[in-house]
Amino acid sequence: MALSSDVRRQFDRVLDRCVADLPDDLRDLLEEVPLIVDDEASPEVLALVGLPPDDGDLCGLHDGVPFTEQSVEDGAVMPAQVMLFRGPILRLSGWRGGRPEVRRGGELDRQVWVTLVHELGHHFGLDEQDLEALGYA
Repeated sequence: MALSSDVRRQFDRVLDRCVADLPDDLRDLLEEVPLIVDDEASPEVLALVGLPPDDGDLCGLHDGVPFTEQSVEDGAVMPAQVMLFRGPILRLSGWRGGRPEVRRGGELDRQVWVTLVHELGHHFGLDEQDLEALGYA
């Protein structure tokens, strides 16, 4: 689903607020880990995680070696990146078209926060069970 520039701006406004609300050490991490934001996951990204090319539910992805497993001996390894996908996050928040609800503490705010922290958690080596126990599944 193609998102309008207005919807993208509204989503990005919520994401900017969530990034600003991160603890300083996590926000500083984003200086080292690229945060890629796209409307939907590409078929290549979906294949990377073993999902069918028409899956529209992937909200985010940490792609790379977790920080806890990195070594100076790794050599030329692509840097890790965090990806967020607007469409699935919007749909998960209950958005059905039009202008998304962007108020602080709203469902979109919560879904962006959970996805962002979830993917940053993967960067620190947390697995799905760890993240679920912390409330970020």
